Amino acid sequence: MTRKKVKLAFIANDSARKATFKKRKKGLMKKVSELSTLCGIDACAIVYSPYDPQPEVWPSPMGVQRVLAKFRRMPELEQSKKMVNQESFLRQRILKAKDQLKKQRKDNREKEMTQLMFQYLSAGKIMHNISMVDLNDLAWLIDQNLKDINRRIEVLTKNAQSQTQVAAPAVTDVVAKIEDKGQGSHNGQGFDINMDLMHKQNWFMNLMNSGVGGGNETMPFGDVNHQNGFWPNPFFH
Repeated sequence: MTRKKVKLAFIANDSARKATFKKRKKGLMKKVSELSTLCGIDACAIVYSPYDPQPEVWPSPMGVQRVLAKFRRMPELEQSKKMVNQESFLRQRILKAKDQLKKQRKDNREKEMTQLMFQYLSAGKIMHNISMVDLNDLAWLIDQNLKDINRRIEVLTKNAQSQTQVAAPAVTDVVAKIEDKGQGSHNGQGFDINMDLMHKQNWFMNLMNSGVGGGNETMPFGDVNHQNGFWPNPFFH
């Protein structure tokens, strides 16, 4: 069972607020002690409250003074380099949330356009009621898919050509060994078989060198500018 999320707001009830303070203060001191022990760092904690006449410190008053003295000996720029107050912390959280929201909106829009694209492909035409914004985003999505397809074709073509170059010497070696063994019925049959393999190999090499799969074929999406799409697309950039 997951723990209920705590609402970060001021606790109006006095007794509940005091109980929460004591509980969390104890946990804070424990965490500071664990951090210092596990990581071997200098740390201290000073907690003021209206419930105690004196502030509570960790690890001790002398330990706190030693850490603060070390901090004051640092250059002023280094002292405030990673210092965060409540305002700057909330500002960072807001910027991070805005970035996450922007990314989520982009993902949702891309999924929406993908679904719309498959609907139009199934129907075989684009409906007249589509807006200019949707048409612009749909053109961008199709353009990206075409680029991915062309990149995949290039990779597969390079792999096939490299495999062909490796296989061609092997076929030549087999034919040479058969010729060295001389003439014979079983040798002649093997020679015919391997010659047939060599002819097939040469046919495949000629097919690959002719440019098949090189990405120059006309794609079934109409006349699309593969670099810029139909229109500039500010949403996905």
